[in-house]
Amino acid sequence: MTNTSAFDAPLTLDSDAVLVVIDVQKGFEDYAFWGERDNPEAEQRIGELITAWETTGRPIVTVQHASAAGPLVVGTPGYELKDFVAAVKPDLHITKTVNSAFYGTPDLHEWLQARGARQVVIVGIITNVCNETTARMAGNLGYDAIFPADAMHAFDMTGPDGVTVPAAELARATSTVLHAMRFAKVVTTEAVLTAAKA
Repeated sequence: MTNTSAFDAPLTLDSDAVLVVIDVQKGFEDYAFWGERDNPEAEQRIGELITAWETTGRPIVTVQHASAAGPLVVGTPGYELKDFVAAVKPDLHITKTVNSAFYGTPDLHEWLQARGARQVVIVGIITNVCNETTARMAGNLGYDAIFPADAMHAFDMTGPDGVTVPAAELARATSTVLHAMRFAKVVTTEAVLTAAKA
C-alpha cells in the first residue's frame, strides 16, 4: 500500500504528470447497447483537464479500445474518438483490446518509465471498467495514480442475480475501493485544475 501520510497529503501535480484519456469514443453514445449512464458533465470535465494540460505543456496520452464486436469495432463510426479528444495531439496514442491501458500498443508502462514519469491522472470511459482497471494497475506498478471521478462516467449493469445496479452506485463503489485500498487518490476535477495551476 501507498504510505498513508503521502496518500492523504494535499494534491500536488508534477510538471510532467501524465493525463491518460481512456476510450472517449463515439460508440459509447449507443445507449441502446450500453444502457443508462451517470454524470452527464463527464465530457465537459475531461475537456477542462485536456485544456489545462495543453496550457501547462504536460503530456497527454489518449487510449482507444478496439472491440471484436459491438459499437467499438475498428473501422466503424463508433470506434472513432469523440471530436474534442480527436482534436488533441497526444504525446502517445495507445490502442488496446482489453480493459487496462497498460496492456495496449505502444506499452504505456515502458513509455512512462522512459520519461521518468511517476504521476498519472486517469479520466475517460468507463469508470468501473477500463478506468478502474488502469488505476489499479497504476497503483500496483508504483505510480501515483490520480482519479478525478467526475471526469468519467459509468453505465447501469446487471449482476448475476439479475438485479440492475445504477451507474452512479457502481461509480461510487469504484471510488470507494480505489480510495480505501490506496490504489489511487480519488479527487475532483476542480482539485486537479487547482493543482495544475500551482
